[in-house]
Amino acid sequence: MLDESDLERYSRQLVLPEWSGEAQERLRDASAMVIGLGALGSPVAAYLVGAGVGRVGIVDGDDVELSNLPRQPLHFTSDVGTNKALSAAAKLSLLNPTVLVEPYPARLGRMNAEMMLDGADVVVDCSDTFATRYVVNEACCILGTPLVEAGVLGFDGLTMTIKPGTSACYSCAFPTEPAEASSCAEAGVLGPVAGIVGSIQALEALKLLSGVGEPLVDKIVQIDGHTLEHTIVSTSKRAGCPACASVPAAAQSG
Repeated sequence: MLDESDLERYSRQLVLPEWSGEAQERLRDASAMVIGLGALGSPVAAYLVGAGVGRVGIVDGDDVELSNLPRQPLHFTSDVGTNKALSAAAKLSLLNPTVLVEPYPARLGRMNAEMMLDGADVVVDCSDTFATRYVVNEACCILGTPLVEAGVLGFDGLTMTIKPGTSACYSCAFPTEPAEASSCAEAGVLGPVAGIVGSIQALEALKLLSGVGEPLVDKIVQIDGHTLEHTIVSTSKRAGCPACASVPAAAQSG
């Protein structure tokens, strides 16, 4: 049951006709993992913690740099040189002390991905490299864990939601890693564009955890920040996808 403090804290979402006390309790009992506490991870983590997800793990092995600050609002000038997961955890714990925020100041890779993500009800990948996205996707397929993916560069961004075993995974949609891909340092990125994409990621994660709304499965939403035009591209499971082949039977039947 929700107590009086919960009813006051979450009153603006509880009053929504689609929401309910049961939906809020599902969030309270849920666990989410956010990979990367940068331009996407900052809004994602803040919205998940603010909404009342019971446990939020945050993973990032990088330190805060001065050039991060225009687009990564969880970090302040005084945090420069501090690990991003630890910097973000300090702010998130103040935002909502009823949520267990667990920082992982480490790099996620093929050797530790399954261990880090095991037990999460949803994973939100806010990393900034294709290599990490493929590793996270593979780990979520092995674990049968829903995943919200996104990327942002310049004025453009995209988001997709993955239910292993029932929808297309990241490798289905993007079977080949780009040989050459520009980084934010090379191509640039505008903070509010990342904020929009990160907010969509957070919304997708909350829909998955609460059971309210229709997640963006088998679709990719592409956003053009110049015009704010949205394009939705359909995707489907790809026969022979090596990542999907590892989805456990329980997830496929769910």
